[in-house]
Amino acid sequence: QVQLVESGGGLVQPGGSLRLSCAASGNFFSIYAMGWYRQAPGKQRELVASILTYGITNYADSVKGRFTISRDNAKNTVYLQMNGLMPEDTAVYYCNADINPVVGRRGHYWGQGTQVTVSS
Repeated sequence: QVQLVESGGGLVQPGGSLRLSCAASGNFFSIYAMGWYRQAPGKQRELVASILTYGITNYADSVKGRFTISRDNAKNTVYLQMNGLMPEDTAVYYCNADINPVVGRRGHYWGQGTQVTVSS
């Protein structure tokens, strides 16, 4: 069974930084794209950033220049370094990964979510 486990959320003041991590575990052949989404209260879930296996990245316009996504393929882990945090970044952040499991069909898996709150 494939699982994604996130960590690193919390409360931070405006202008501060946080680093989110998401590790994939279980039995799988390959992990393809990995990414971070977020959902603020009353809003739809939106893509924050994504990264392909060989490092090609994509960012939402609202986080360009402030957030950096990276991955460690040896550890099956994706990271999101968030700098210059603003109150509008407050949301539950979800990890997502396109995984080809040993048992079952290739598909997108989600983490449980981690709360990020930016407030003074």
